[in-house]
Amino acid sequence: MLFVNAKGVKIPAIGLGTWELGGPSCANIVKQALRLGYRHIDTAQVYGNEREVGEGLRASGVARDEVFITTKVWTTEFRSGDLELSIKDSLARLQLAAADLVLLHWPNPEVPLAESLGALARAKELGLTRHIGVSNFTVSLLDQAAALCSQPLVCNQVEYHPYLNQDKVRAACDRHGMALVAYSPVAKGQVGKDATLKAIGKVHGKTPAQVSLRWLVQQGVVAIPRTSRVERLSENLGIFDFELSQAEMSTISACAHPGGRLTNLSFSPQWD
Repeated sequence: MLFVNAKGVKIPAIGLGTWELGGPSCANIVKQALRLGYRHIDTAQVYGNEREVGEGLRASGVARDEVFITTKVWTTEFRSGDLELSIKDSLARLQLAAADLVLLHWPNPEVPLAESLGALARAKELGLTRHIGVSNFTVSLLDQAAALCSQPLVCNQVEYHPYLNQDKVRAACDRHGMALVAYSPVAKGQVGKDATLKAIGKVHGKTPAQVSLRWLVQQGVVAIPRTSRVERLSENLGIFDFELSQAEMSTISACAHPGGRLTNLSFSPQWD
């Protein structure tokens, strides 16, 4: 497994995203992923599956200290006091003493950024999480967060795939020494039908999804593809035995277009 280093933290470059997974199938996917070699699992309070993620971790037989567990605090819990309690609730559901990484899931302009980041930093200081970070932050918000937070922010988790140019956010993450973690890294399955990615994949004996994931990893980006199908787990992990040329990397990057963003909610920030 390849790792991405940020602020001295080693984050496994491929993780399992668990959005929309629930119940026994979620626990089973987590268990199977860990048995196959995954060492990074991503969940969130709002996903409603932290309990099942914890069950899958325990059922896998993989030692806790070998697995990087991320969860995310929902925007309604950003007030000082509320945030700490919500993380404790997450840990109770996961049945963990501490998370490896806790993120603010989305910006919440109704709570001062200094307050939410102060609460997040305190959660780290209390030992509720080993590391902290943010998600869905713009360049401006990243700059503010880096200046305001008393503890190192190790990542910004954002949508990123071949159809969405994230050069500005990537540059901001680099500037602050933060990792970029890509959700929807295969564009919610859209890459599977892409002729360009199919052609590049054919050269390497790989699927379009594997090409997309490899494109991300070669940029030093962490990718967390979600799947509900056990057979996809090995495919998403099978990206470390080939390398894309610089020309192929550029061709994939050129797939980006203005309508490429797939997640744009009513409370989303003004994207870069």
